[in-house]
Amino acid sequence: MYRVDEAVALGITHIDTAGAYGPRVTNQLIREALHPYPASLHIVTKVGGTRDAQGGWPPARRPGELRAAVRENLDDLGLDALDVVNLRLGDAQGPGPGSLAEARSIAPVVCVQNMYNLAHRQDDDLIDELAAQGIAYVPFFPLGGFTRLQSTALSAVAARLDATPMAVALAWLLRRSPNILLIPGTSSVAHLRENTAGAGLALSGADMAELGVIGR
Repeated sequence: MYRVDEAVALGITHIDTAGAYGPRVTNQLIREALHPYPASLHIVTKVGGTRDAQGGWPPARRPGELRAAVRENLDDLGLDALDVVNLRLGDAQGPGPGSLAEARSIAPVVCVQNMYNLAHRQDDDLIDELAAQGIAYVPFFPLGGFTRLQSTALSAVAARLDATPMAVALAWLLRRSPNILLIPGTSSVAHLRENTAGAGLALSGADMAELGVIGR
């Protein structure tokens, strides 16, 4: 069984969660496993969406719904404050309408979370823009989502480095830009350790160039 405390033991300091996961169960399990939390651990949650009986994600973005979601996250996690709260606007198909400038006119923006990985590079320019502004970028589905990343170039680099293709894909993201924070999901300790190994891989300029053609 996957244990979230194993992630912290491996040096993970950023946990991405949401009250809608479960719903509520995931946050309660995090609290059970880790509370009181280490000072180095940052728990980041999401609001703006909920779950229905069919497993869908209907929006919940009215002011009262957002306030209630924040309070629910605080209660379930056992926290007095949340480090970062992401507002869910889009879905796995892409972001919602609006601009970063519009969002920053309403509230401080410290993090943007969109789908991005070796094969889906639509946010290349945005990542560079955010890095220049000191804003974090958190790619969801960093390993491809429901269909794992597959590429002969990825496999070739992984073979040279004696690593798994998924570890190489994560290492590419970390070298892609200093403002990228990773949230690869997993359900097993073995997979968690494989993912963590990606942080220790040193990709050369030649490796980066070979991998960089995958999403072009």
